[in-house]
Amino acid sequence: MHKRLALFLAVLFSTLAAVLGVGAGTAQAEGETVFGFLFQRKGTERVAYEGVTVAVKGPKGFTGKATSDAKGRWEVPLPGPGRYTVELDTKTLPKGVTLTDETKKSLKVEVLEGQTKPVLFPLGKSTRQVESKWSQAAQLTAEGLRFGLIIALAALGLSLIFGTTGLTNFAHGELVTLGALLTWWLSTGVVPFFPDFGGLQFFPAAAIALIVCGLFGWANDAGLWRPLRRRGTGLIAAMIVSIGMSIFLRYFYLYLFGGSTRQYPDYRGATGIDIGPISLAAVDYWSMAVAVVVLGAVIYALVNTRIGKATRAVSDNPALAAASGIDVDRVIRVVWVSGAMLAGLAGVLLGLAQGVNFQIGFQILLLIFAAVTLGGLGTAYGALVGSIVVGMFISVSTLWIPVELKNVGALGILIVILLVRPQGILGRAQRVG
Repeated sequence: MHKRLALFLAVLFSTLAAVLGVGAGTAQAEGETVFGFLFQRKGTERVAYEGVTVAVKGPKGFTGKATSDAKGRWEVPLPGPGRYTVELDTKTLPKGVTLTDETKKSLKVEVLEGQTKPVLFPLGKSTRQVESKWSQAAQLTAEGLRFGLIIALAALGLSLIFGTTGLTNFAHGELVTLGALLTWWLSTGVVPFFPDFGGLQFFPAAAIALIVCGLFGWANDAGLWRPLRRRGTGLIAAMIVSIGMSIFLRYFYLYLFGGSTRQYPDYRGATGIDIGPISLAAVDYWSMAVAVVVLGAVIYALVNTRIGKATRAVSDNPALAAASGIDVDRVIRVVWVSGAMLAGLAGVLLGLAQGVNFQIGFQILLLIFAAVTLGGLGTAYGALVGSIVVGMFISVSTLWIPVELKNVGALGILIVILLVRPQGILGRAQRVG
């Protein structure tokens, strides 16, 4: 009787442990994980490598191992978010298979809460053994330029809104998030409140997402900011309203999307393209090209089109612009629509670079403000220049400082420049009082 009872309790405990994910060295399968594929393309054929060992080390002495399956896939559940080291055991690789760069057999990755983080090891013929500081600087410069262009899209919209209305919009990061989330929902077919919606290809999904972002910007101004302007609401009160709206939207996104970080289905595990010492995925190259074209088009429109000239006039002096016959409310409405679309495009491209989550815009909001302030408040050219400076400095500074402190370095250079030139790089000095 006692033996049966003991056996029953043992089975019950083990079942509960398996369900709840407790026990020595066990991580929750629904939580954070790292995974990857070990394969090599030979012509049109993709050769997967089975039986290769990957080890993962992390905070609080965590260690985990996985062995690739017949498709070359491996996965290691993690105990929680944090910074992990993923190392490939090159001795378990098949004979004749090596890394293109031996220094890449151990990679450091930052895993966010709820994130499933992909890690790829470059397999193939070895091309270089030691990466010089110059090569690292070139790679980091390219990554910084890509990040700076993404920030510039969001910062340009924020700068235009500030220049025409004086509003410091803390909900601008949620416009960035909206573009990324809408594109993910539309491309996967998992659209809230529309369970039967079929998934779209990435480009149509992104185009529809940008249109929706523009409509949301229009509704923002028509339903909230224009009535507040007509009531004579002060800028401080309006800023507090934007903070409240930011918090509401962020947690509404969390309710709809969840806390996980996910990838666009059309761009998972993209391989790199080498141009000299620089290695970026093909999607990174064309996303940079898209950002440059869009930024150039916006700058051209501001300088040469009628609405662009009206926008600059309203930004310089709204009262004088209204007295000259310019419809100020219409100009502000156009700025809100275009600013929301630029922020949405920044979210789409940022999602390609680092995955989509409910606070993707909030995480870069401080950098957007830094870029706008650094370049000069209310100036489109200043937002562009400030964004490039911030993006490049964040990336290249990791040559000398820990990755965890890279954003601190960007804010440090912001403080230094503003001490020397308070109006920003391209801002105009103004008399106060």
